[in-house]
Amino acid sequence: MRTFLKILSFLGLTLTILPSILVFAGRMELQNQHHWTLAGTVLWFATAPFWLDGKKKLEN
Repeated sequence: MRTFLKILSFLGLTLTILPSILVFAGRMELQNQHHWTLAGTVLWFATAPFWLDGKKKLEN
């Protein structure tokens, strides 16, 4: 489950960064970039807290 959440989180980061690059390159409209970036941001914030807990587990 944790691996699936990591994949979704990194997909969200990709959706946050890639549309901006595509607009800069002239391959995407600005309005579409806003929608894709919003979707990536929501995906990141919905999935990342579940695997970025910051607590290191001690193994005995």
